[in-house]
Amino acid sequence: MIQAIVSVIVVLSILIFFHELGHFLVARRLGVKVLKFSLGFGPKIIGKQIGETEYLLSLFPLGGYVKLLGEDPADMTAPEDEARSFSKQSVGRRIAIVAAGPIFNFVLAFLIFMVVFIIGYPNLSSQIGEVQKGTPAERAGLNTGDVVVAIEGKPVMLWDDLKEAVQNYGGKEIHLAVVDCKNYQDVSRCREERAGTQQILKLTPEEKDGKSLLGDNIKEWRIGISPKGSFIMKHYDPITATLLGAKRTLEVTGLTFMGLVRLIEGRIPASTIGGPILIAQLAGQQAAEGLINISFFIAILSINLGVINFLPIPILDGGHLLFFVIEAIMGQPVSLKKREMAQQVGLFLLLALMFFAFYNDIMRIFKPGS
Repeated sequence: MIQAIVSVIVVLSILIFFHELGHFLVARRLGVKVLKFSLGFGPKIIGKQIGETEYLLSLFPLGGYVKLLGEDPADMTAPEDEARSFSKQSVGRRIAIVAAGPIFNFVLAFLIFMVVFIIGYPNLSSQIGEVQKGTPAERAGLNTGDVVVAIEGKPVMLWDDLKEAVQNYGGKEIHLAVVDCKNYQDVSRCREERAGTQQILKLTPEEKDGKSLLGDNIKEWRIGISPKGSFIMKHYDPITATLLGAKRTLEVTGLTFMGLVRLIEGRIPASTIGGPILIAQLAGQQAAEGLINISFFIAILSINLGVINFLPIPILDGGHLLFFVIEAIMGQPVSLKKREMAQQVGLFLLLALMFFAFYNDIMRIFKPGS
């Protein structure tokens, strides 16, 4: 329990820090005066004035904020500071400052993915676990413990490589090069030592009904095998890691966005929404699995935070961006009264969502068998 609490505080602090750092750095770069930079919200625990900015650590770690000069229209601004007031900036500059927060969440995810790809992380190997009865794999002579080392002459190391190759060849007959590694603990060592004992087996994948990551019904090609659960450490050079980091960030962003769409459409049950308790549980589990697991968890959460903050809901960054876009189109800002009304609605929606997520967390705890 203590590990889960500590883990979620660390995870949320990293996410919030990077988000607010985006607002802070871009505001400073554009000459806007930053009054406060707070990690957490509510009563101040500690604070230190450095230059013109007060840096704070506040009581509640579930948020944070950057307070800019002139951000609140009710604030009084000294004449000499007018040019450094947020409200006096062009629409483009205000959009850049507000958008920087969620953009930095995507940057954080990209950096985590890139570094992990360089350092190396365990990938599921192409070693076969179960061979299903009456399938192309069984008919071809594949056995538990076999490792697929090539398909149609192209090297295969990872389970994802194997799956991708099977899908790409579709219903065509394919040739698999396999080695027997059932008596080896180290798959990489087996691949090296038994490279000269390869068998070439041929089979034709069968089309089956399946499910996508978002739960959609799809057709996919299968040969009737499942992974054994052995892993291979794979390292990438910096250039490849950078490209893979960007690719993984885009993939997770797309899945997150489509997940929200499916949720709104009702194709994903609302009971899947989780709050702080679920995040704490998952953070604790991932922390227990090691640094790589918790790093990937932070990256995925960071992308989720970035996507959610771009939603055009008043009180979120996306809501402010919507007002700025309307201002750019109409040639004048949305009236203060309308903005305040919209923000009240946005606050109500956000609180309702938080309450619902917390309710789901509680129900998971007391659900029989959980």
